[in-house]
Amino acid sequence: MGDCTAVLYAESMIYRFSPFELDMAKFELRADGEVRPVEPQVFALLALLVENRERMVSRDEIVEKVWDGRIVSDSAIASRIKSARQALGDDGTTQRFIKTIHRQGFRFVADAKVAGTAGAASTPMEPCGTPPAEHGSRPSIAVLPFRRLGATGPYAAMADALPHELITELARLHWLFVTARESSFRLRGADADAAEIGRLLGVRYYLAGTVETTGTRLVVTVELTDTRDGGIVWAEQFSGAIDEVHQVREDIRSRILAALEIRIPLHEAALARLTVTENLDAWSAYHLGLQHMYRFNRTDNAAATALFQQSIAKDPGFARAHAGLSFVHFQTAFMHYTEDLAGEIELSRRFALRGLELDPIDPFVNFAMGRSFWLEGDLGSSLAWLERATSISPNYAQGIYARGWTETLADHSLEGRRHVDLAMRLSPLDPLYYAMLGTRAFTHMMRGEDAEAAEWAERAARSPGAHVLIAMIAVAAHALAGDGLRAASWAVQVRSRNPALTRDDFFRAFPMQSATTRERVAQALARFGF
Repeated sequence: MGDCTAVLYAESMIYRFSPFELDMAKFELRADGEVRPVEPQVFALLALLVENRERMVSRDEIVEKVWDGRIVSDSAIASRIKSARQALGDDGTTQRFIKTIHRQGFRFVADAKVAGTAGAASTPMEPCGTPPAEHGSRPSIAVLPFRRLGATGPYAAMADALPHELITELARLHWLFVTARESSFRLRGADADAAEIGRLLGVRYYLAGTVETTGTRLVVTVELTDTRDGGIVWAEQFSGAIDEVHQVREDIRSRILAALEIRIPLHEAALARLTVTENLDAWSAYHLGLQHMYRFNRTDNAAATALFQQSIAKDPGFARAHAGLSFVHFQTAFMHYTEDLAGEIELSRRFALRGLELDPIDPFVNFAMGRSFWLEGDLGSSLAWLERATSISPNYAQGIYARGWTETLADHSLEGRRHVDLAMRLSPLDPLYYAMLGTRAFTHMMRGEDAEAAEWAERAARSPGAHVLIAMIAVAAHALAGDGLRAASWAVQVRSRNPALTRDDFFRAFPMQSATTRERVAQALARFGF
């Protein structure tokens, strides 16, 4: 593979709902261990419903994710739902697995549990014999989304927002290995024991909790658990008047940090403290927007935009909400949701700049600023901001991945590989894991290691959530590796998902600085009609 980097990756989950297993890596539905054949779109529909079982999935989201936004009839959706039910021995009357929400969407209602990961903890040994990277003696922790007990009303966002803020603060500490939010939040509602959580996320401890309201009081309970023996290391209950919710939140954060024996000098605490709004409505809207932002489809991107705008309307000084708007406008340009690419890039830059004016040391704000330069091909400016983001928060997995992506396209592929491997180790269940795999493929493509590039690109394109540009990477990688059949197969899928996609779109999204590599990739894509 060229260097001695050992990569830890977990490609996708296995979900179990008796007597079935849904294997996301093998694209298999099994009943009592026997494979039950289903069409690809039916499998994709089942995967979408099971992965989002805590909520209703709208018809629009199904069209975005399963049909990639193409216009389809209600009868086509109904046909796939019927096939999915038949594969599970279900029907529209009993609805034991898939429940219809009239005129709105569908929800998976069976008790599904995370049974494991396909490919988890796979650690290939490099030719030089370097052992896989380990956490060593460094403490490692995951903070899971908290559970809501009863009706929490307008305070429901606390269950996601408080763990998110704890992750952000803990990740700023160089000595503590912290699993990224995008991986730990994938275990939302999972009924896994401590050992399984430790294995899935590769951590020694995890922090979990509950949020509830009783009358005029808000009650938050937290537990720190050792994944090796399931023992509770520390537990505490916090409560306070609802109208003092931000004081309660601050008390929780400080008590947890003290319990973990984190001592930060006062002058560093002033820099490290996450700036958050004191307006609860703005704060809640921002965290709800995050839930939509990472789904990478038009419908959710629009929903995230509206929520970030709502947050800013409530509190114009909330830096992270401005960074969120920068992210969604970047996504609109990157995924070509509009023809006004220049306008979207300008908006992405404008909101990132405003975020920097409000909080220049927030890592997410610096990350957003760095991404705003991508689509202009200004990788040098992008890299400077991404380096700043990761120096502020050394365990910021998506910032590290974005830095590796930029370094790779700037023809510094070994540095890019080191950073993307670290990002995958920090966040093995990340919703953007497919993009990390795609970046790993690019690191090999840039060095002429075509067989390895094809292997990584195949995994990237087959990963849940991978968008159409990732499939186009697979076309190029397989073509360069001499596998015309696989390249042609992926080319057919690209055209079925977006017939208008061109080679220029590919290079706009992935502005390679190496003229040699760019020409090789251009010729490879041209052989398959792009």
